[in-house]
Amino acid sequence: MWHKRDQVDARARAMLSTLTLARSEAIRRGARVTLCRIDAARACLLSGKPCDGGLNDWACGWALFSERDGGRVLMRMQPALAGVAVAGAGRELSFTPPSGQIIGGFRSFDFSARDVALASLGARGRRCIRIAAGGRARLTQGACGATA
Repeated sequence: MWHKRDQVDARARAMLSTLTLARSEAIRRGARVTLCRIDAARACLLSGKPCDGGLNDWACGWALFSERDGGRVLMRMQPALAGVAVAGAGRELSFTPPSGQIIGGFRSFDFSARDVALASLGARGRRCIRIAAGGRARLTQGACGATA
């Protein structure tokens, strides 16, 4: 059981570090930086489109791109991990210069194990990342109520 809880925590921390990088790079580069769900070929998935495993959340994996000269440059990629559910914004998130603000305002991501046996852990088995409109992300224990 501790192994699954650690997977949830590690996945949440991976997302937190990606969000922190996105904001700082938008400020440093003076360019838009975008985070999106990806398929096995590392292509951004459209909102509502399931990934290769049939999942329709951020467990598909994600990629962070900076936008330069009309194209996208891959900065970071996190592969799929089907054992951890990641509910959140259905579409990509963009951080914009000059202060790393996120387009679309306040967002959140809810991390939990797909194993129903872990439901007994309650808040101890879940993690929440909340992103303020200014682009700063914060990780807390427990659910935050995001929807996929």
